Amino acid sequence: MKKLLPVMLFLFVTVQAWSQKQKVKKETVVVLATGAEDRKFWLQQMDKMVRPVVRSLAHDSLRINMPTRVSIKSDNPEHRKKVAYLEILGRVLSGIAPWLQDNSGNAEEVALRNQYREWVLQGLANAVDSTKKDFMQFDIGGQQLVDASFVAVGLIRAPWIMEHLDARTKEKLIASIRTTRQFRPAFSNWLLFTAMNEAFFAKYGYEWDVVRVDYAMRQLEQWYVGDGIYMDGTSYAFDYYNSFVIHPYLATISEVISKKTKTYDAMIDNIYKRNERYAVIQERLINADGTYPATGRSIIYRGAAFHHLADMAWRKKLPAQLSPASVRCALTAVIQKTLESPTTYDANGWLTFGLYGEQLSIGDSYNNAGSPYLCDNIFLPLGLPATDDFWMKPAEKFSSQKIWAGEDFPGDHASGLK
Repeated sequence: MKKLLPVMLFLFVTVQAWSQKQKVKKETVVVLATGAEDRKFWLQQMDKMVRPVVRSLAHDSLRINMPTRVSIKSDNPEHRKKVAYLEILGRVLSGIAPWLQDNSGNAEEVALRNQYREWVLQGLANAVDSTKKDFMQFDIGGQQLVDASFVAVGLIRAPWIMEHLDARTKEKLIASIRTTRQFRPAFSNWLLFTAMNEAFFAKYGYEWDVVRVDYAMRQLEQWYVGDGIYMDGTSYAFDYYNSFVIHPYLATISEVISKKTKTYDAMIDNIYKRNERYAVIQERLINADGTYPATGRSIIYRGAAFHHLADMAWRKKLPAQLSPASVRCALTAVIQKTLESPTTYDANGWLTFGLYGEQLSIGDSYNNAGSPYLCDNIFLPLGLPATDDFWMKPAEKFSSQKIWAGEDFPGDHASGLK
């Protein structure tokens, strides 16, 4: 018995210490960031991500500074390197455009925006000037149909850019986007790339091809499978292309075309309802710690998996069950998680291939150094004024945080079900 006493005493002390630790753990209060703190964090992360790109292009040194990496599974390394420059331009511009359009923020933010506006105008001028080192051809191959469309959506999201481009640059940019009409889109979400380019022409009063828009709208209607989700082509895949491309593109095209014709009004009403349902699904996919299912191709696009949710927040089209503050907190969690790894950026500040840091095997055959930059589309809500509810309302737990904290919470139902 005497020999057992020390053991029993040790166990007693250990249990008491564990109990005390659990008590302290339960009493820990999580302090949520304010909207102003979140906006500052978003701006810091956006600036860190896109500054090397935008500044380099403005100084005609993108080809000098940008890495020429491609996926270890690349299908055509030399071609992928050639198209990388337009690819990175389109992806970066599409994500920062709403913020460039906005005029709000404190003095520091306004100064930062003014700097970026200057860089973007000069960068676009360099991109279409054949005498510059950073001159970008739009007619190298089909991938440039994709990349031109991201430039187009960026210009749709930020009319300020079109208003401030000099006439020569604007003329060359229009001609460059028009050259991509020569490329036949794949029978997939690529139909939306052709339609987006035409929507861009329509928005700014240029001749546009109704048939290219009509074909995309009607075909995507045929690919709708239910509950807010579309097939990407002739078969369904459990990936994030409904968010990377399909929903944000359909919403943008619909908004532009609805002002030109009433032909698609009934279809557009359905598109908007599906937009709302998929936003609910997106928000529920975000785990309490900002992680989410790593399924499907192109997951090196990181936060662009929630392009659609960010787009809905920016356009102030969130469904009633999603408060702007809770969506802000959900997207902030994703930004933190996907960018926190020390290997997210290389030694020179350029994004690496991976979802959490550098993970080379996750890359796809079509990836180049510009591909990961689609992730900057998670920053779309920075285009909302700093005084908007999205930024002003107190922080709220998002769905997964409430559910996994044991809070009572409404169930989820497929659209059309009660």
